[in-house]
Amino acid sequence: MILPFPDSSGYGVVIWDFENYSFGRDNIGAIEAMMIRVIERNCEIPHEGPFCDLMWSDPEDIETWAVSPRGAGWLFGSRVTSEFNHINNLDLVCRAHQLVQEGLKYMFQDKGLVTVWSAPNYCYRCGNVASILSFNDNMVLVILSLFVSKSIAEDGDDDQPSAKCYAADRAALLSFKAKIIRDTTGTLSSWVDSDCCDGSWEGVQCNPATGRVTALVLQRPEDDAEGADDPFMVGTLSPALGHLEFLEVLVISGMKHIGGAIPDTLSNLGHLTQLVLEGNSLVGPIPSSIARLPLLKTLILDGNRLRGPIPASIGNLKGLLQLNLGRNYLTGPIPPTFKNLHSLQFIDLSRNALSGLIPDLVGQFHNLTFLDLSYNQLSGSIPISLCSLPALSDVSLSDNQLTGRIPVQISSLKSLTSLSLSNNRLIGQIPESLATLQNLWYLNLSRNALSNPLPSAFNKGLSSLLSIDLSYNNLSLGTVPEWIRDRELTAVHLAGCDLKGTLPNFTRPASLTSLDLSNNHFTDGISNFFTWMSNLQTLKLSNNQFKFDVSQMALPRGISLVNLSSNQLSGPLSAILSNRTSSFLEVIDISRNIISGILPEFKEGLNLKVLNLGSNKITGHIPTSISNLAELQRFDISRNQITGIIPPSLGQLVNLQWLDVSINSLTGKIPNSLLGIKSLRHANFRANRFCGEIPQGRPYNIFPIAAYAHNQCLCGKPLPPCKGNTTKMGQ
Repeated sequence: MILPFPDSSGYGVVIWDFENYSFGRDNIGAIEAMMIRVIERNCEIPHEGPFCDLMWSDPEDIETWAVSPRGAGWLFGSRVTSEFNHINNLDLVCRAHQLVQEGLKYMFQDKGLVTVWSAPNYCYRCGNVASILSFNDNMVLVILSLFVSKSIAEDGDDDQPSAKCYAADRAALLSFKAKIIRDTTGTLSSWVDSDCCDGSWEGVQCNPATGRVTALVLQRPEDDAEGADDPFMVGTLSPALGHLEFLEVLVISGMKHIGGAIPDTLSNLGHLTQLVLEGNSLVGPIPSSIARLPLLKTLILDGNRLRGPIPASIGNLKGLLQLNLGRNYLTGPIPPTFKNLHSLQFIDLSRNALSGLIPDLVGQFHNLTFLDLSYNQLSGSIPISLCSLPALSDVSLSDNQLTGRIPVQISSLKSLTSLSLSNNRLIGQIPESLATLQNLWYLNLSRNALSNPLPSAFNKGLSSLLSIDLSYNNLSLGTVPEWIRDRELTAVHLAGCDLKGTLPNFTRPASLTSLDLSNNHFTDGISNFFTWMSNLQTLKLSNNQFKFDVSQMALPRGISLVNLSSNQLSGPLSAILSNRTSSFLEVIDISRNIISGILPEFKEGLNLKVLNLGSNKITGHIPTSISNLAELQRFDISRNQITGIIPPSLGQLVNLQWLDVSINSLTGKIPNSLLGIKSLRHANFRANRFCGEIPQGRPYNIFPIAAYAHNQCLCGKPLPPCKGNTTKMGQ
């Protein structure tokens, strides 16, 4: 609902409780706030248009627009928000539907937008504060009231002065700080005042009536994307944390380099309800003493280096609601004592090395909504008991060694919205009963041994389906089924399904964001295939039999990944890669075709991460402007007809991990500037006309000899030492 609230000074605020309207990139500034009232919202959320943008777009620290990682809507920046506010005579846009750790977050220099998040400790794991938005009696002021921990909320008298920090608690916190030998987050630098409960100690919350520490929440800042410059802490967890005897919430998350073992002393925290130690480098086994936490509701230890079996004693945590032990090195079976965890709502044991069967006891988790056992070594069949969980909405059993058939009883999972069984050893036909799952929107059955025919009931069932992946089974479909072509799907992945002839005609192409029809036998239909696919972001048509001039093909403007490799495409490279290439494009793979032309000059602002042009007929030289591809991680121009030198500017690509320039006619010396690429893991300079000393530093002097073979006169490790004037040799 949109509510304009003019205040006494003539300014205004616009609020909506489902998501902000991102105006659509093509009509920026043209939509006024009052026009949002006329958008039809009593319907399923569409995949494009104003309602879709209202639901899924998010603010970002950019100026204009960028592709949203959600797969729908857009990221929008400061300038377009400022223009929208100016056109509508607004001071502030208030919006929700996006997690912010601090409960509320103002965006942009003019603070023209605020995000309000009202779910504390979202999904029992995020440790976030929450906030609410309200107005005074005159509807003038925006008031954001923070939710705090239970112990603080129960403090009854605001007129009473807050108690100072309990000395033993302060000492325990300082012991923790002493064990952290480096802190690039800056958090612990605030721990200096004598009173740890006065609000100055970042991440520390206290009961103001007693001065006892009730919460310690240290998390990597939400705004920091993954990367080499992420803030982090180095050190270990002090056993003194176990002395915070009134602690209810302990969250030390995403600090990357906090190592050592989980202290046994944490079992002394009898009031603890949340223990979150994810995204660190903790080692050793999970201490069995962790089961001596009678009030524990949330246990999250994922993203560490923990080893050994899952302790059977965890089965004693009968009040546990959320268990996440994913992304470790845990081994052995799922403990039978888990049968006692009747309250569990969330289980994530993914990305470990667990083995054995999926136990029948999973059928006892009647409150379970989320189950992820993917990327383990679990075997046997899918237990029928799993199909008796009425609340289960998200299931991933992918990347295991499961055998047998998909149980027909799966139709009993009426709440199921997402099902991934990919990369197992499942056989037989897909059961007809799957079609009765009316809430299922994501279905991934790829990389098994499932066979024809597809269920006929799919023609009318699966009414909520948005994404389907049946790739790499034993399916021989011939053509894309009509029920797939006629639906408003966002993702269709049918790689390796023995599809033939002309590319399919999708009835609603504008809904597609991801399409994988690779490893089939398509021959035609590519020229106008993308005409109406305005939202397509990922395209994979590799390993087909297309014979086509790429100059007659127009890719969607917002596409981010294109893989057309291993076909018989011809025409100029400039049709795909030129100074008009979109900044949205991150991956181009047109290798193993017969494309010609020269490498273009690369403009600034491109976000290419993968550029694979190998095995074509490309000529010319590597332009100096290659340095403008600052995000490039993989560069492959092997098996072409490229001449000239490797420009020293290539050494500015500090994110490069894969470099292959083999089997061309390149000359000169391999420039020493490449030593600046510290992340390089693979390089191949074979079969060119290089001469001179190989850059003498890692990793170049330890790459295999084959990476430098069949050149004119290269020398230096790993080849024999150079003789004479190496400077002249490379000229």
